[in-house]
Amino acid sequence: MLNENSRWIEASDVIPMFPTLVWKIQLDQRLHEAIDAKVLAALADLRRALPPLAAGNGWQSVQTLHERDDFRDLVGCVHDAARGILRFLKIGYDAVEISACWASVLAAGASHRIHNHPNNFLSGVYYLKVLPGADTINFHDPRPQARVIRPPVTDLAAHNTDQVVVRVRPGSLLLFPSWLEHSVDRNDSDEPRISVSFNLMFARYAEAMSPPMWSGGGAKPG
Repeated sequence: MLNENSRWIEASDVIPMFPTLVWKIQLDQRLHEAIDAKVLAALADLRRALPPLAAGNGWQSVQTLHERDDFRDLVGCVHDAARGILRFLKIGYDAVEISACWASVLAAGASHRIHNHPNNFLSGVYYLKVLPGADTINFHDPRPQARVIRPPVTDLAAHNTDQVVVRVRPGSLLLFPSWLEHSVDRNDSDEPRISVSFNLMFARYAEAMSPPMWSGGGAKPG
């Protein structure tokens, strides 16, 4: 807000427009510990025949983990969170389905480059094992023009930064627009960083959401 003590100002306001939202949920401790035990056991089984990850390396599982029984509780939490987000956004269609779900393990020294998740509406990540030095995720300004002119700032704030760092802990569940670019810094802890990522899309999108939002059937123009 501008200085209203200036003689040329009667009133001033700041109008936020087109916000980019990230939803952060912390699961109940007993629930996330039960989920973590099942998921970590499943991941250990998937990696049983693989060698330990070398420093600086990462591993990603198959993308169908949401179809496994041992992921059922986590999938239920994801669906509940997604439906709540759709209500918050005032979206009148809440039938969504997980289109992919996979685990990521980053050894000490490993990172994950900036990326997004095309062809989905929401994406997210659930954290099982994140120690200090490996407990953040970066979200990057989606406006390309914001990178053209970058004057120095006196203090970083939400309205002048091009990157937001979100700190997480075991049991944290994040959801965000799939188009929002994000990255993971180098794992500076001594243990692997373990998370489960997922994408969500509207069920029956072509049938339910793609038809034009206007009614036809009237006379055609001459």
